[in-house]
Amino acid sequence: MTGILSIMLAVILTNNYVLAQFLGICPFLGVSKKLDSAVGMGAAVIFVMVLATAVTWPIQYLILDKLGIGYLQTIVFILIIASLVQLVEMTLKKYMPPLYKSLGVFLPLITTNCAVLGLTINNITDGYSYVESIFCSIGAGIGFLLALVLFAGMRERMESNTGIPKCFQGAPITLVAASILAMSFMMFSGVVDGIFG
Repeated sequence: MTGILSIMLAVILTNNYVLAQFLGICPFLGVSKKLDSAVGMGAAVIFVMVLATAVTWPIQYLILDKLGIGYLQTIVFILIIASLVQLVEMTLKKYMPPLYKSLGVFLPLITTNCAVLGLTINNITDGYSYVESIFCSIGAGIGFLLALVLFAGMRERMESNTGIPKCFQGAPITLVAASILAMSFMMFSGVVDGIFG
């Protein structure tokens, strides 16, 4: 149980896919303008990450490795992720049209979100069991959601701030804020190491 908890805390805080590994930056910057869109995108990414891991792990070990075609891993994983994103997109379009419209082009971009692909490949290369991979996926999704929500809150505050110099408005202040948020997560490495080290 301690192993699973340490895996989850690591991917949420110290090894966050967005803030530490810099994967999934496109939706992180694109969808974080409003808090509700950030929460919707984060929930969609959690769903896709967990399902992608649940499907790709057995395919890797039971099909690709057994047949000796592990070199097709990236192609197979991308096809699986694309199928899952289509499922999420159709579901949101039917049952949550406002969220579907607010996510816009960034919802199909989950297909090419390197955080999802990176997670599925890292679960294999790190040698996690099926259960550990699922919990790692949940943690990585929560970490993605946490990063999006925190950054959306920061951006909403910056939008209402009139004291930002003109040369920093827009993309420059957004990137500076993202870097400060990423640096703030570095402090968690000592905490997690101290607990589980």
